[in-house]
Amino acid sequence: MKQIKLFSLIFLAMVIFTTCNKEEIDKQKPEIDLSMQGTFPLNCDTLYFGESFDFKVLFKDNAELGSTKSYSIDIHHNFDHHSHSTEVENCKSEEKKDPINPFTFIEDYDIPEGLDMYETNIKITLPTTNNSGILDEGDYHFYISLTDKEGWSVQKGLSIKILHRGIN
Repeated sequence: MKQIKLFSLIFLAMVIFTTCNKEEIDKQKPEIDLSMQGTFPLNCDTLYFGESFDFKVLFKDNAELGSTKSYSIDIHHNFDHHSHSTEVENCKSEEKKDPINPFTFIEDYDIPEGLDMYETNIKITLPTTNNSGILDEGDYHFYISLTDKEGWSVQKGLSIKILHRGIN
């Protein structure tokens, strides 16, 4: 009888121990939502050197978005028509060309802690020139990367054009 009571106590302790204080593990990637009204840029949009635009997208996560260096933006030329676009729609591309003075933009950004949704609102200014002269216009990629608090990441690669207004 003592063995049955001892076994029952051990079993009860195991049940209590395994059911209490279990943290749920985040097994889902975050989401870059481009369907929000006012999202910019979208696939196939045109931006202009010498002008600013507001980068607006909605980030979502089932648990919690990250904090330090939670998302990044990478704008780089696509003059060789390489692909890492995540969009279904194909944009009209210019002919392939060799870069002479391509524009490059790479920046990391933070998201405040404790959020499961975050709407970006960043003003980005595209210069017309750099130390090497006028920047190359044409096909570019606008690449967005988002990492949640657990380290899951997702990317969106948009095809865009960056042109000069009034320079031909």
